[in-house]
Amino acid sequence: MTNATKQLADTPFSVLDLVPILKDKTAADAFPSTLALARHVEKLGYTRYWMAEHHNMAGIASSATSILIGYVAGGTSSIRVGSGGIMLPNHAPLIVAEQFGTLASLYPGRIDLGLGRAPGTDQLTAMALRRDLRGAGADFPENVEELRTYLSAENATARVRAVPGEGLNIPIWLLGSSTYSAQLAALLGLPFAFASHFAPASLQAALKIYRDSFRPSENLQEPYAVACVNAVVADTDEEANYLATTLYTSFLNVIRGTAMPMQPPVASMNDRWDAAEKYAVQQMLRYSFIGGPETVKEELQSFLDDTQVNELMIASHIFEHQARLHSYALLANMMKRHQATQ
Repeated sequence: MTNATKQLADTPFSVLDLVPILKDKTAADAFPSTLALARHVEKLGYTRYWMAEHHNMAGIASSATSILIGYVAGGTSSIRVGSGGIMLPNHAPLIVAEQFGTLASLYPGRIDLGLGRAPGTDQLTAMALRRDLRGAGADFPENVEELRTYLSAENATARVRAVPGEGLNIPIWLLGSSTYSAQLAALLGLPFAFASHFAPASLQAALKIYRDSFRPSENLQEPYAVACVNAVVADTDEEANYLATTLYTSFLNVIRGTAMPMQPPVASMNDRWDAAEKYAVQQMLRYSFIGGPETVKEELQSFLDDTQVNELMIASHIFEHQARLHSYALLANMMKRHQATQ
């Protein structure tokens, strides 16, 4: 049974950008495209623009996430910019507090700090990042609390302080692809974002645990949940399905463990994957909304009916830059706030 109390037009839309490196291009080409997209969606009325920490991936240029957040925040004026997320096991909490304290000092009221407990890479690269994998992820709650302490005004008398960072009230989010971070976010009274764009299986369970277990905090009185989904929107269903072959190819490469830059769309995937691979990709991409505006609008409203999330975050794996901009513009037409910005 669904509870259709939330309407798509009244729901904030945000962006998750993996800063893709396209075939035959470099990271130096990816960064201006990311800034152009951020400026585009800011004008369209999107709420926040997040980038995710990944390492050792030939098609993703967002490894130095905090630097890119500064780049995008400096090139925009009002949209919130943040991490979706910073993979906390890769970093000392003090370093994260200082980096985001610096960002929040440069761009006050506009920086979000989303935290994840996955490595954002393979185990060998995780070792290169951390040097020691003992306790990696297992001490995530303690590291979150340490980070929150550094960012608190109460830490002013401590021997170890985050300068800048201390007392800046930077919003902290917990991110997850399972129920673990949902439970922790609920206990700490923090907002929660779920990675249903690649890990759909636990979405409903995570949302239920988060809402049922939520404890109000000084920062948040009621649970606030975001779901990240994939969307490829074009003028017609046919064009969108063609553009979406880039998305399918990207996830096929994940399943195969083949690191490649983002690939252009193809006429058909039939000779690209076998039946088992197709099934695996389709399972990962269950919450992908592909089609013309009316098709996607209807499917997104159904998703909102089922999940009752407070905000939708959109990841768009589209190869051609103008087509990607157009997809986000078509999505923005589904928001009332878009009309207010025109």
